Amino acid sequence: MSSTTTNWAGNLTYSAETVLHPTSATEVQQLVAQWPHVRALGTRHSFTDIADTPGALISLAELDPAIQIDPATMTVSVAGGTSFGILINELEEHGFALHNTGSLPHISVAGATATGTHGSGDGNGILSTAIAAVELVTADGSLVTVDRTSAHLPALAVGLGAFGIITRVTLDIEPSYRVRQDVYRFAPWETVLEQLDDVMASAYSVSLLADFASPTVMQIWLKTRLANGMEPEVASTLFGGVWYDDSEELTPENVNPRASVPGPWSERMPHFRLDGQPSNGGDELQSEYYVAREHGVEALEVLRTLGTQISPHLLISEIRTAAADSLWMSPAYERDVLCIGFTWAKHPAEVAALLPVIEQALAPFAPRQHWGKLFHYGADVIHERFPRSGDFLALQREYDPQGKFWNPFLERTLGPR
Repeated sequence: MSSTTTNWAGNLTYSAETVLHPTSATEVQQLVAQWPHVRALGTRHSFTDIADTPGALISLAELDPAIQIDPATMTVSVAGGTSFGILINELEEHGFALHNTGSLPHISVAGATATGTHGSGDGNGILSTAIAAVELVTADGSLVTVDRTSAHLPALAVGLGAFGIITRVTLDIEPSYRVRQDVYRFAPWETVLEQLDDVMASAYSVSLLADFASPTVMQIWLKTRLANGMEPEVASTLFGGVWYDDSEELTPENVNPRASVPGPWSERMPHFRLDGQPSNGGDELQSEYYVAREHGVEALEVLRTLGTQISPHLLISEIRTAAADSLWMSPAYERDVLCIGFTWAKHPAEVAALLPVIEQALAPFAPRQHWGKLFHYGADVIHERFPRSGDFLALQREYDPQGKFWNPFLERTLGPR
């Protein structure tokens, strides 16, 4: 394989022998049966080697999305390699919606859900909580479906690619809705921390964009879900922040409309546009830690004490929330969480040195990590933080007796099989 085959951010060169591009589930079955070591390759937005393998990477990009909406069961079925952006536009066209999306619509449905990716909102579970069923190719090349009638789905929904190649995902849907984005700038950190629960509950989805060395939270993004045509009044100030009208400014071309302009959920829930570069265009690194909500204020206060160390290498920190779920390897397993994300400048050595410092500072709060972003935890810490990890390993051995889907990332983070 070419040494230039890298992930989206360019911080990882894949070590796989080859990348294969099947065009059907049948072809995926044949390839999985043929190769001793395989992994699925999505849109390559992971910053870790979670998708790598010493054998063959199987890209799902060439599979037909074959989006099938079922109004009777209120579900949609889609090929695993399809981007969320393609899916959400199709759903909106037919009058349907997802409960939430991630910041980037560019990421694949199977890859994003397998790594525990989320949006925001106190009442919103991570994206994987919408999974009603997965179709996957298992180690012997069989094509199987696991749905909510199976006790295995809570393991496979955030499956880390360890059980097989997910060719299709079925998700819960709901009627389409409208959303308004309001931005408030420069709220004092002290005010935000004093009222953190109120801040995070002030809209359907809330994001704080911050620098821990700054005296203020740079922006509070509120995504308000509009019911029955009602549009709540826009306050001029909120939590000490000032409403930001960017309607007549040259806003970034890659960002969805804000300035309190209502629009379809598909063009408001993701931060970024599908037809634009996501985030910082890949010129970045990312990390993310999830702490229980009751520790949220303390965790943010600790990070503020590290602000002068963090800030020189930080592009932005995004702070969001997610509701508790029952998915075994979800960072929100059985606890509501505050999600503290770091979008770093591409300073790999400095970030690598900072992460252990941050992890040690947050250790009293037992944070869990995003599986697709940079972290330093080893298997011992991860087994302490994810109480169903032992069950996950046992079930993975049942699905994959020879370790076809096991890889160095899983060995490092979950230990030997």
